[in-house]
Amino acid sequence: MLSNIRFCPIASGSNGNCMYFSSGRTSVLIDSGLSGVRIEGRLNSIKASGFDIDAIFVTHEHSDHAMGVGVLSRRYDIPVFATSGTWKAMERDQALGRISAKNKRLVYTDENLILNDIRIHPFSVPHDAAEPVGYTIEARGVKVAIATDMGEITREIIENISDADILLLESNHDEDMVRTGRYPEMLKRRILGNFGHLSNINCGRLLAQVITDRLRHAYLGHLSEENNRPELAYETVKNILLDNDFKVNEAFSLRLTDRKGCGAQVAI
Repeated sequence: MLSNIRFCPIASGSNGNCMYFSSGRTSVLIDSGLSGVRIEGRLNSIKASGFDIDAIFVTHEHSDHAMGVGVLSRRYDIPVFATSGTWKAMERDQALGRISAKNKRLVYTDENLILNDIRIHPFSVPHDAAEPVGYTIEARGVKVAIATDMGEITREIIENISDADILLLESNHDEDMVRTGRYPEMLKRRILGNFGHLSNINCGRLLAQVITDRLRHAYLGHLSEENNRPELAYETVKNILLDNDFKVNEAFSLRLTDRKGCGAQVAI
């Protein structure tokens, strides 16, 4: 029996990130890293609307996660939740635009927040931002975990994303493509560093550590356009899982997100 939970990656990649979650009663966005117009269009494509959104939760201040936050909050009077460090960084960015004081809300790392019938839990991730977090969302016995923009695998990440029914993990780059690519050395070091992004191999290793019988859908997200290929990310992660005796696309589905449009929407 369906519990009315809906999840859809509206966008995922270095050009923009936005995830949609609905319990049937409460709908939220995790990040809004596209223009307001593009997010509205993609919400409409999955039969949702900005008027349906009860809150926006921001992982960190980088523009590919926060670009559309201000316009959506103003247009639809949506509360925006972020850590104190993220708020301070966003408020320095004039491009974000004004958000009314009543819609500025705080989340605290490792503290649950209840919004109507859903429970949101922010957890720390290692990334070169002010106070970045990943999020788990729980409602009606279903757990969704979103963890991107992380330079390394930590115990805190493993503990928080385990036992998810739906899981979106960063599979940002192929390490060899970064090392031999055209990026300047400083940027290569940033991507490969402990506060950069998770590679395909490390994504597969992390996923293999946290899969339980609960997992139904796993997404590979935040793929780099320059340093990755969708088929390479998918096959790298899939092969690691098969080597660890997981029955990919039998026990659970393994899906790619889409840089240019909505990924597959799932309902539980």
